[in-house]
Amino acid sequence: MKKGLLLLLCLLITPITQAGTYRWVDENGQTHFGDRPPVNAASDEVELKAPAPSSDADARARKERMNEFLEQTEQERAERNEAKAKQEAKAAKHEALCESLRARLKHLKSVSRMYRLNKEGERVFVDDEENERIRQEFRAKVQSECGA
Repeated sequence: MKKGLLLLLCLLITPITQAGTYRWVDENGQTHFGDRPPVNAASDEVELKAPAPSSDADARARKERMNEFLEQTEQERAERNEAKAKQEAKAAKHEALCESLRARLKHLKSVSRMYRLNKEGERVFVDDEENERIRQEFRAKVQSECGA
């Protein structure tokens, strides 16, 4: 059974593999090529030759250059993505810092009196002038770090 199927397959493939290439010139003088000869024109069978081995070497060299280019492009893309991720992380960290500073500034505005701890750990309240100076310094720090 298998031999019969193989023989039938070989008989079907033979006409396909022996199909030639034909060349003909139409009534307008244009040359055409095809795998079947035309019905209404004279044609010549053309023998196609395999490309020379040197062109295979050229193709391999082109493929190698293309692969090198693709690897280099991929490496550059990865470097750009890494730099972008670092920049985004830095921006997010800066924004978190600014958010924290703004929250502390808002808290300073709501506090009526500030104090410092002395060497014994006791609270020593500062006067109004010192309160205002501390607020001004902190406001300037927030302004310089975070802008408006």
